[in-house]
Amino acid sequence: MNEETVFSKIIRDAKQDAERGTGLAGVIYHDELVTAFRDIKPRAPTHILIVPNILIPTLNDVTHEHEAALGRMITVAAKIAKDEGIAEDGYRLIMNCNRHACQEIYHIHAHLVGGCHLGAAIKIDEDAKRQVTLSQ
Repeated sequence: MNEETVFSKIIRDAKQDAERGTGLAGVIYHDELVTAFRDIKPRAPTHILIVPNILIPTLNDVTHEHEAALGRMITVAAKIAKDEGIAEDGYRLIMNCNRHACQEIYHIHAHLVGGCHLGAAIKIDEDAKRQVTLSQ
């Protein structure tokens, strides 16, 4: 599953733009490990995707060699949250893995969302909860 993704193209373009000294629209951070850009379908006033520059399809594919990139994703998220003015009020950093978690692009990425009250983190499915209780 090492196919190029839409994120691969954004990362490649961001690298070329950085080398030329020009800025790619939507890209707000790029270094040797990660790239961050605004989501084209934002779910909150601030919705930024932070992506490792190396293609890792899902969280299940992460190995020790990816630790530097994943750590950088978190420190970049904190920096961007401060820069965007959402750090004090709060934000979420979300990563989805595979179909049931609604992962749409198989190149791991973190969603940095904030800028408003985000509500409950997880919607409880009462039917599923009842099934678990009955089977115990």
